[in-house]
Amino acid sequence: MSSGRKEKFLALAALDYSGKSVKELKKLGRQALEDGMHGICFSPYVEGQNPGDQLTEEQIRERMEIIKPYTKWVRSFSCTDGNEIIPKIAKEYGIQTLVGAWLGDNPEINEREIAGLIELANEGYVDIAAVGNEVMYRGDLTEDELLDFIHLVKDAIPNTTVGYVDAYYEFSERPRITEACDVILANCYPFWEGCDLDYSLLYMKDMYQRALRAGNGKKVIISETGWPSQGTNLEGAFPSLENALKYFMNTQKWSQEDDIEIFYFSSFDESWKVGAEGDVGAYWGLWDKDGNLKF
Repeated sequence: MSSGRKEKFLALAALDYSGKSVKELKKLGRQALEDGMHGICFSPYVEGQNPGDQLTEEQIRERMEIIKPYTKWVRSFSCTDGNEIIPKIAKEYGIQTLVGAWLGDNPEINEREIAGLIELANEGYVDIAAVGNEVMYRGDLTEDELLDFIHLVKDAIPNTTVGYVDAYYEFSERPRITEACDVILANCYPFWEGCDLDYSLLYMKDMYQRALRAGNGKKVIISETGWPSQGTNLEGAFPSLENALKYFMNTQKWSQEDDIEIFYFSSFDESWKVGAEGDVGAYWGLWDKDGNLKF
């Protein structure tokens, strides 16, 4: 194998971190962060808050100040309870926005979310609109109900790119939804499929390819991917700061080299997520719950 081909082969697998101490990995991680990310998932809940609690402009601004030097895009998850302020502040800071309407099994909240998304888009705060997040995966709505919302939003904001966020495999299993989307917003989590860190980048690339094939020529954006820094392992996937750093760096290297648009999950640790995801739920952030960078 020529040295050129060998390097290409290694690049496909991952960066080589063998023999690196956690201190050295932190330094490399810091460098990767300073080189800048395409996008990051942003949720400004602080300790003691839960989704549904009212967010203040002050806390959103405080958290946005922390991430703004490192990202071109920010992704928000809701258009109610103060979340609608996120894209406005992002735009003020020159950050582009992937704005989500959170759809669930409560029709009244769904209507408020959709109305909020349309209003923000009409005011110029939305670069990409995401109608729902993992709604099919959770089973909160039927396919037809979700499609109605997607078409409603597309009709209301014809000049805005509209998509739907779900696990990468849902797009091959639900061609009608894929067809309705302008862009495929695929969540790719090797961790949640019990993948060993050493194979996680190759696995994520495969997830991306599956979403690409399902999209039939449509653009695919990885709307979420990440690795927790502590908690209980899931089969071969082990949370640790070391593994989280390696995964973050591999992701950013691939994103830059192959021009893959990725929203990293997540900006800050959030204790409330323990209820839904177990102990690892609280540790997906690049920053801890108090806003301190982990590396």
